[in-house]
Amino acid sequence: MGILGLSKLLYDKSPSAIKEQELRNYFGRRIAIDASMSIYQFIIAMKGFQEGQGVELTNEAGEVTSHLNGLFTRTLRMVDEGIKPIYVFDGKPPKLKEGELESRKKKASEAEKEFEKAKEAGDDELMEKMSKRTVRVSREQIEDCKKMLSLMGIPVIQAPSEAEAQCAELVQKGKAWAVGTEDMDALTFGSNIMLRHLNYSDPKKRPIAEIHLKEVLEQTELTMGQFIDLCILLGCDYVPKIPGIGPQKAWEQIKKYGSIEEIIEHLDQTKHAVPPDFYFKEARQFFIEPEVTAAESVDIQFNEPDEEGLIQFLVREKMFSHDRVAKGVTRLRAALQKKTQGRLDQFFTVTKAAPKPGSAVAGLKRPRSDEKTVQLSGTLRKGTGGHKKAVKK
Repeated sequence: MGILGLSKLLYDKSPSAIKEQELRNYFGRRIAIDASMSIYQFIIAMKGFQEGQGVELTNEAGEVTSHLNGLFTRTLRMVDEGIKPIYVFDGKPPKLKEGELESRKKKASEAEKEFEKAKEAGDDELMEKMSKRTVRVSREQIEDCKKMLSLMGIPVIQAPSEAEAQCAELVQKGKAWAVGTEDMDALTFGSNIMLRHLNYSDPKKRPIAEIHLKEVLEQTELTMGQFIDLCILLGCDYVPKIPGIGPQKAWEQIKKYGSIEEIIEHLDQTKHAVPPDFYFKEARQFFIEPEVTAAESVDIQFNEPDEEGLIQFLVREKMFSHDRVAKGVTRLRAALQKKTQGRLDQFFTVTKAAPKPGSAVAGLKRPRSDEKTVQLSGTLRKGTGGHKKAVKK
């Protein structure tokens, strides 16, 4: 679930903390990806109905391969752009999440009943809607994905608990640049940068949303502790919501009182009865100190793809096209061997050029057509041919 309504709230309260980007802008970046969320998206995306019968992407033996197809294709697309994906898998859910998991099971069971009713009525649209609500990623599908990624030479990390928390740990300690997930609680766990929509097939319709936590806190004038409390009030996986507290109300209360303790003390509980299992202190502590493997002890290696292993697993066992897998191996090897051009921001601090004395108020004088100027955290000197070169100090 992540954090209910947080994305929309941030677009409203701190819009400049969210930047829309293209995939290619992340070349050379290590991105820690919430694997289970990605796999779930691939399975959901492939679920559909035709002539009243449920259909999914399967191989000739009838095995569902949506998860492998989606993960294989999207991973290749990322490495083609010079991105270095690190897939992090969920571990054991924390005890605080038991209530949420039970609620999900109940909803899935209800959706199954609604699906059968829709099937009897011949309502394909409702069948598809209900079917997607019953989707669960199986242990076998998870293990298949881990095996395929490892054979591809892509790093696989098993989190002890929540994948988003482990991803945030990697970003905080510099092992990854950002977290790639749809769950907004990656920010609540302290990831400095979060990327949404990495797995969407049409980036033109839905560009990647790059969210910067530091800028969110600066623009909302919230401390990290207040931000965590806001997320708990909005609705998270670890405690039930307080009835009647929506995004705007939660925002107003945090801005006025600063903490959940103070909010509850001033809350009219005839209108907003606090649930008896609203263990917000425990949820807050879990966001601050989640169960993770210390980033220092996580070894991240991008390896040569195992071509024979991939052919055995994907072609012979999962019945993928041999040509498709062989081309994928070629792309992986090219990405591994390619000396990616260094990112400019790894070497310089890009700044805006200061106006020269006497220049027009409207802005700097336009340079001549044969002269290009780049302002960097170095010294500019004029080279031959009228061009300027940046010299690093």
